[in-house]
Amino acid sequence: QVQLVESGGGLVQPGGSLRLSCAVSGSIFGSNAMGYYRQAPGKQRELVATITRGGNTNYADSVKGRFTISRDNAKNTVYLQMNSLKPEDAAVYYCHANVPVMTGISRDYWGQGTQVTVSS
Repeated sequence: QVQLVESGGGLVQPGGSLRLSCAVSGSIFGSNAMGYYRQAPGKQRELVATITRGGNTNYADSVKGRFTISRDNAKNTVYLQMNSLKPEDAAVYYCHANVPVMTGISRDYWGQGTQVTVSS
């Protein structure tokens, strides 16, 4: 059974940094695209950053230049380095992975979410 386990959230002051990690277990084929989404209270879930198996990345305009997504395919783990955090970055961050389950078929899986709070 595929599971995504997130870690690394917490409380940080504006301008500070946090690093999120998301480990995917139960997949013998690794993961295709992986990424992070976030949802603030009263708002819809939005894309933060994605990364393909080959390392191509995509970022929301609001985080470009501050956040960096990376992955370790051998560990089937994705990371989100968040620098220069702003109060508007506060949200629950969800890890996503598109996982091959058999030849030609893949499924989307989500982590449990980790809270990021940016406050002085």
